[in-house]
Amino acid sequence: MEHRRWIGRDPTQYNLGENSRYAARAAYGDVARAALMSIERDELHEAARRSFASATGQRDPSWIWQQLFEMGWMGICVPERFGGLGLADDAEAVVHFELGRILGPASVAAHMSSIRALAACEQSELLSQGLHGKRFTTSLMLAAAEEQEGFISGELEAVPEAGSAKYFVVAAGERIVVVPAGLPQLKVSPTQLWDPTRSFSRVTLDRVPLEEGLIIASGSAAYELWDSVNGHIMRALAADSLGGTQAVLEMTVNYLKVREQFGRPLAMFQALKHRCADLHTAFCEAQALFWRDMVVARDKTEVNGLGSAKAAIADVYADVAEEAIQLHGGIGLTQEHSCHLYLKRAFLNATLGGSSDVWNEAYGRHLFASHA
Repeated sequence: MEHRRWIGRDPTQYNLGENSRYAARAAYGDVARAALMSIERDELHEAARRSFASATGQRDPSWIWQQLFEMGWMGICVPERFGGLGLADDAEAVVHFELGRILGPASVAAHMSSIRALAACEQSELLSQGLHGKRFTTSLMLAAAEEQEGFISGELEAVPEAGSAKYFVVAAGERIVVVPAGLPQLKVSPTQLWDPTRSFSRVTLDRVPLEEGLIIASGSAAYELWDSVNGHIMRALAADSLGGTQAVLEMTVNYLKVREQFGRPLAMFQALKHRCADLHTAFCEAQALFWRDMVVARDKTEVNGLGSAKAAIADVYADVAEEAIQLHGGIGLTQEHSCHLYLKRAFLNATLGGSSDVWNEAYGRHLFASHA
């Protein structure tokens, strides 16, 4: 397992050899699996944090992309037979979590979700390109196009870094199609954003011939695949929100420890302690929701549930980021401080993939229908 050295997976570090791992799994079942998963997850958190340490708020995402490709993390959940690392979904969630801490590019979520779709359809040639530098992207608003008489038409909103993408993964009618960039019927229009750490575009498909793209799924398989892609996007946005929440909360607590008023640090004031404790409690609740319902129980949670969970976690991110601005005494709104970047990211995450109003209504209708 040479390719996994970057995680630091040395069993002797924990006095737990490989045979002992298998014995523990057999003897303690789910409890042992959860404990081992937590150890491996912590190792990956540490490795990612070291790798991304100098990248917070970088405007040019190319450095982060290069890091992810070099470490093989773009295919972290892709089966080993396709050249990926073959790890579980929680490993990919850790990567998105750590990218959220440094305000990483949204294009990584679109690329990884597209890669997972290609792996599910066993598109080995395109997968190889996606794992070795060619960029894939898709709409983070879960937008779909239409297919009529062999032509694809429609507008895809919130497509990250569309100008540098090689391929677009598009839902068109009852098909999922990989459309190459550069076609004359495909127009990319940059979108102006409040969040300067991200780059989005509107992609317009004006009667793109179906034969110009590659159909990777059709019929019921296409609907299942698109739900899977949307689920991966929801998990990525939720993990990004959790990472950002943790980072901005840590930043706020550290500021309160050094900023003095009336001759003592602000962290000594009980009212501010209570506010920070409430924010930390909200973060822990969101974190528990994410790892339990969006990762561990992913096979039991359908797309409406994932959307509602994403919306709830993104709302916590927005609440914590707003409070962080207040606890910074307003300086977080200045361009020189990075606190405002987390606030802008939080509001955008709450909208991407559907807002809480959209998903709560959808999930409510789903529950009523399932109990009718």
